[in-house]
Amino acid sequence: MAFFTSSEAGAGAAPAPLSRDRIEAALKRKQWAYRVDSDGDVGGIWNGNLFYFFVTGEQDEILHIQGRWKETLEVDQRLEAREIIDEWHQERYWPKGYTRVSDTGEVQVYAEHAVDWEPGVTDDQLLQTLICAISTSLRLFDHLAEHFGKPTE
Repeated sequence: MAFFTSSEAGAGAAPAPLSRDRIEAALKRKQWAYRVDSDGDVGGIWNGNLFYFFVTGEQDEILHIQGRWKETLEVDQRLEAREIIDEWHQERYWPKGYTRVSDTGEVQVYAEHAVDWEPGVTDDQLLQTLICAISTSLRLFDHLAEHFGKPTE
């Protein structure tokens, strides 16, 4: 699936402060479905995986994108998942992956990508960051799915 084409790139745009509204505008630009939850967080589903787009930092300058793999693993598979994620990190820059054990005792896998946009960000840079975070996270999730015999999209 092609996320970004050169015809979408704007020339010479000036960086502007990061904001939730700008994230929503970038998602609309790609015509991607998303929603804003009761906490004001922007989220959406890609290939069945939940992603959230947070603006954080002392000056709302950090874009933190978090995806959660739609599949869960058994607790006895956690170490194996960690080893796969560690190998992923040795060969690739993005995303950062990690596991958590849910309240129900299932292992969940997360992917994160964070960028400090304190000097500002252009619309094209913001969109490219969203594309990078989503696409690399989906690749990590597919890699795990193949290893654990889970369905891929």
